[in-house]
Amino acid sequence: MGIFLRWMFAFGLLALTYNPTEINFVRWAYWNYQTHLSVAVFMGLLLTIGYIIYLRATLRSIGPFGMALVLSVIASLLWVLFDFGLLHLDNTTVNVWLGIFALSVVLGVGLSWSHVRRHLAGQSDVDDVDE
Repeated sequence: MGIFLRWMFAFGLLALTYNPTEINFVRWAYWNYQTHLSVAVFMGLLLTIGYIIYLRATLRSIGPFGMALVLSVIASLLWVLFDFGLLHLDNTTVNVWLGIFALSVVLGVGLSWSHVRRHLAGQSDVDDVDE
């Protein structure tokens, strides 16, 4: 359940930042920065903190190669769905949501990987051991 929640938070973070609907930070800040600049800066900083937490944990747990590998697996799955006719890429709205989904999987796996590895291998990371 923890892995699912980490992925959902990553999806929410990405979707709150930008999505094809009108409800996202980028569009809201663009239309309201003149009247609500302080709120836009505050919300932008909160989103930045979320990204720093996720990116730092992901880079430390699976690294750039792992990130590319997870993204490659998602891309190949989308390719399979496209080849079997289950996915059509002519709709830009769907493409944006697929991109958000793919990036959220990368961030979710990155944040959860240490827990998965510890559970499978029975070993703690160096960061988990108290001195």
